[in-house]
This record gives sequence, C-alpha cells and structure tokens, in this order.
Amino acid sequence: MATARVLIVGLDSHALPGIDVEAVDRGLAYGLERVRVAGYLVEQLLVPLDESAPDQIKQAVVSQAWDVVVIGGGIRKPEPLLEFFEAVVNLVHTRVPAAKIAFNADGGTSLEAVQRVLS
Repeated sequence: MATARVLIVGLDSHALPGIDVEAVDRGLAYGLERVRVAGYLVEQLLVPLDESAPDQIKQAVVSQAWDVVVIGGGIRKPEPLLEFFEAVVNLVHTRVPAAKIAFNADGGTSLEAVQRVLS
C-alpha cells in the first residue's frame, strides 16, 4: 500500500509558549519528508491549541479519503491535553471510520507510525 494517503495532525509550535520552534519545525519537516520518500501521499495539519482546532481538523479529515491519520505526540502526550486528545481521536474515528489511526512519538517518527498500522 505504498500509495496510501496519510494525514499527520499536530500542534502548531508557533502557537505554543516555551517551545523551541526551530527545533520542532526541523523535526516536523524531517518526519514529513521521510513519509514522502517512503512513497506515501502525505499532508500535515498543524493546529493552534484553541477553539479553532476541532473545525480545522474536521475540514482536513473529510477533505480526502485518508488511509491513515497520525495524531502527533504533542497532542497525545501532555496530560493537560487529555480531553483535547480524546476529542481529536473521536473526531477522526467518527469522520473517517475507514482510516487507520496511528500515533507518533514526535514529528520524526510518523513513518514508523504509518508502517505499524498498515502492516
């Protein structure tokens, strides 16, 4: 399934206080390029941590028939974001029930997340 369509959803580092934006952006670009080089059709959506995020995610997940939606570690890991993470997972599951849902540890490990769920 080398032509699988992949959507990576993460947080916009520019909207987060106390983050090394350049380092995060380098990691996200590296991870995105790895997925592309592996032959997947990939898009990335980086959302701010505000009330606009769910609508942005809804629009993205229904824009195409995704085979995999990767939910980034920035959304999944911090305990204060548990409710947001839960909402994102349920939104993806509801809007694109045929898509596999994967989780990366950070922007650089999206390829491994995609390969895990497609194997």
